[in-house]
Amino acid sequence: MSGLKLYIANKNYSSWSLRPWLHLRQSGIPFEEHRIPLNTAEWDEKIVKVSPSGRLPALVDGGAVVWDSLAIILYVIQKFPTAVGWPADEKARAEAISVSAEMHSGFAALRQEMPLNCRARITGLRFSEEAMEDAARIQEIWRTCREGHGSSGPWLFGPFTAADAMFAPIAVRFLTYGIPLEGPADAYARAMVELPAVREWVEGASREKEVLERYERKP
Repeated sequence: MSGLKLYIANKNYSSWSLRPWLHLRQSGIPFEEHRIPLNTAEWDEKIVKVSPSGRLPALVDGGAVVWDSLAIILYVIQKFPTAVGWPADEKARAEAISVSAEMHSGFAALRQEMPLNCRARITGLRFSEEAMEDAARIQEIWRTCREGHGSSGPWLFGPFTAADAMFAPIAVRFLTYGIPLEGPADAYARAMVELPAVREWVEGASREKEVLERYERKP
């Protein structure tokens, strides 16, 4: 047992929590999962003891605490030689790190207008031009990565990498809101939502009881 404890928020709503959770699952690294639901007394009581930022996810490794989804993935890659990491090819690795950072810091309009909601299937919503530009840019990333590096597997760079963990919540979002996809982007999103670990996450989300209205978009 690795002794890792991963603290996550609601599976239904927390895209940030999904990323390191999926990365650990795909890496085959055992960990204890601790869920602290948002907007509850349990959150108010526990979050200050777990995360210096007051946000989740957070990874506890003995006396070390790592918060932020990308930071957790980088920490796990550094500590565990068998963890899912970056492509071996230098050019592909540079691209994978760059698109992961772009995902981490960008696409604000899409995040705002298409919050993660694993349980929902919503059609008929109108999104801003900025949000649709974000969606188009993400599909462009998926297409160029697949066409340039994806010949050896179904993922962005062939085998599953840390970049795929970063983009997993977007595939679920596109399914939730019925965003039309084409070609390599459509195939990639389908592969992601059918991945056993992602299906496990979504099934866990379906069992949650909390409903947070600010994430429940209506047509």
